[in-house]
Amino acid sequence: MKKTLLAACVAIILAACSSQSSQKGWVKVEGNKFIDPQGKEIVFRGLCFSDPVKLVSEGQWTERYFAEAADWGANIVRFALHPTNLNSMGWDAAFEAMDQGIEWAKKYGLYVIMDWHSIGNLKDEKFTHPMYNTTLDETLLFWKTAAQRYKDEPAVALYEIYNEPTVTGPDTGKCTWEEWKGIQEQIIDTIRVYNPNAVCLCAGFNWAYDLTPVAAAPVGRDNIAYVSHPYPMKREQPWEEQWEADFGYVADTYPVICTEIGFCLENEKGAHIPVISTEVYGQHITEYFEQKGISFTVWCFDTDWSPTLIDDWDFTPSTQGRFFKDYLRKMSGF
Repeated sequence: MKKTLLAACVAIILAACSSQSSQKGWVKVEGNKFIDPQGKEIVFRGLCFSDPVKLVSEGQWTERYFAEAADWGANIVRFALHPTNLNSMGWDAAFEAMDQGIEWAKKYGLYVIMDWHSIGNLKDEKFTHPMYNTTLDETLLFWKTAAQRYKDEPAVALYEIYNEPTVTGPDTGKCTWEEWKGIQEQIIDTIRVYNPNAVCLCAGFNWAYDLTPVAAAPVGRDNIAYVSHPYPMKREQPWEEQWEADFGYVADTYPVICTEIGFCLENEKGAHIPVISTEVYGQHITEYFEQKGISFTVWCFDTDWSPTLIDDWDFTPSTQGRFFKDYLRKMSGF
């Protein structure tokens, strides 16, 4: 009990210091690093929240949720906003909920990733599930709205312009890297009209795993970083050499943040391809990220969306939750 109380006190003190410092300026990109407002390199290590609209509907979009994320040792959290949820709740109400979330994040020293959480082909407007349905026009409107709303809010540090681009076959149409690169640049330009300080996150195909095209044709904008989602079954072991070829090499030139990683055991709730693995994956991926200076957020700080980090709303860690909670707390100095 005493250790728990001490850890909570330390978390509050660290959060207060971090929150105060985060308001003095913007995170930016220099070379292959994220740089904090004090001019020091910052490596983001945090948690993916599920959809704010989902959490509001379940009564879990609360200060307690953010406090727990900070107590786990996170320095950033990701808001996975689905287009259909935004429309079902209404844009005004959804953005008001996110406003409140950002205030809670600031209170506990957490940066925020704003994530437009769709999966599929934005060019042809074909998606892998109805919950991801959107249009390019709606996507541009979302980012115009977010950039205007948070142009003076440096706690919203990273703008993840599209969650998981993928072209899986006839059902999702066709899109080349050059076409996707152009769409990303269009979205970034829209954001920058309203918030020139926004760091924009750019993902490759194969559900945001594959960054090999960046070598020959990087996105032609500055102050950006690249995204990969290297779940364990994307490649067979040994992983490291393949990770290096598929996305890790990019971190030698640009910042990379893996906005989704995670695993669950084969017999655990929600087990599915490509997330089935063990703590061995956790050990390998975190060691690889440390070696490369890669940032990350773990999917998912929720009881339903797998691989889950928690088993219940008392925040009892799942198998991967125990691993990543211990790791995040160690890396944050708890």
